[in-house]
Amino acid sequence: MAAKNEVVTLGKVLKWLGLVLLGLAIVLAVFIWRVGAWGALFPSSDHDVEAPVLPALTAPAVLVFSKTNGFRHVEAIDAGVPMFKEIAAAEGWSLFHTENGAVFNSDDLAKFDLVIFHCATGDMLAPAQQAAFRDWLEGGGAWMGIHSAGDGSHKAWRWYTETLIGADYNAHILQPQFQTADVVIEQPEHPTMQGLPGDWSHEEEWYSWHSSPRLAGVNVLATVDETTYIPVAKMFGSEKDLRMGDHPVIWSRCVGKGSAFYSALGHSGSTYADPQHRQLLLNAMRWSVGEGCSGQR
Repeated sequence: MAAKNEVVTLGKVLKWLGLVLLGLAIVLAVFIWRVGAWGALFPSSDHDVEAPVLPALTAPAVLVFSKTNGFRHVEAIDAGVPMFKEIAAAEGWSLFHTENGAVFNSDDLAKFDLVIFHCATGDMLAPAQQAAFRDWLEGGGAWMGIHSAGDGSHKAWRWYTETLIGADYNAHILQPQFQTADVVIEQPEHPTMQGLPGDWSHEEEWYSWHSSPRLAGVNVLATVDETTYIPVAKMFGSEKDLRMGDHPVIWSRCVGKGSAFYSALGHSGSTYADPQHRQLLLNAMRWSVGEGCSGQR
């Protein structure tokens, strides 16, 4: 009888432990999903095949693309897309936002003057869609990449990382993940830098690259002062030194007949309410739909 009671008790304990573990697993899964890390842990290669129906567009027209087949910057996307819409409305531009990669076809891309990869990550475009985007950009289009548009999830797309971005992503700071540092403007005369202070303090998840993108021929617009933060990634008791010396965070370049602008800033949603950051993105959009590479780089 005693043995039977022990078996029953053990069964109840195991059932209780199973429920606890299931609950913890659900909580962990929800947390991972909410912080956007699901795609980083389980990256997708899902490629859209049916293009969205575009609204009537008048020039200049802007396409904001925020598909995430890797890590998803939930707050940045939720805050950034409305900001881009506000800017476009104030400037009298058309704007269409989508996460459907099938819009990257020659007919639809021809309707846009500027494409913004807003924290887009991962293997987001099929080869034919990549080719259509490349042809459009090199033929005279304009592109802007924000934050994770330049992270390590794009390494398989060699033209994108080597020719468009011009930088090989290394890592971002960790523990602490967010630090305030000084952004130093190198070219105050450039249209994208107008109205910005010579340097300003900005809290960010600072990215580092294996080598300075300046070596790849990009036009460096601003750097981060590495003496104003701790450029180290700490994890599981180890430390990775992320110092670069020359550490660009904002730059532009010409790609064929097209123009490209990249900013590593923009991880947090609050960044899109920051006056300096909003001014930077407004300037970049104006430059992109305006003179772009037909004027200054």
